[in-house]
Amino acid sequence: MTLTTIRTGDAPAPAGHYSQAVVHGGMVYVAGQLAIDPADPARPPGTPAEQTELTLRNVEAILRAAGSGLDRVVQMTVYVTDVSLWGEVNAAYARVMGDHRPARAIVPVPALRHGCVIEIQAVAALR
Repeated sequence: MTLTTIRTGDAPAPAGHYSQAVVHGGMVYVAGQLAIDPADPARPPGTPAEQTELTLRNVEAILRAAGSGLDRVVQMTVYVTDVSLWGEVNAAYARVMGDHRPARAIVPVPALRHGCVIEIQAVAALR
């Protein structure tokens, strides 16, 4: 069993004992990402839409480092702190993802780190 861990400076550094992503069996498993700007980690999170876009861009950077992309995502899990934000989050998600519609789960959670309202985890195929 060959596992390859992925690390890129184009996405936030892991805050704990985990990898940004792991590649195995032609798939990329991306750890949950928050709306943290890798160039300015202390910057406070923005609106739910801005957080959604930044989080997806972080996922995208990790996927690129692994040899994949958002267009190869087969499944996403989106954690959101308040279901009333869903319309704004979903609209931003649709803008970034375009016509690509991977399988997706939405999971309400009570709180996330750093004042973030969204976290996204992804599974994608390699190119």
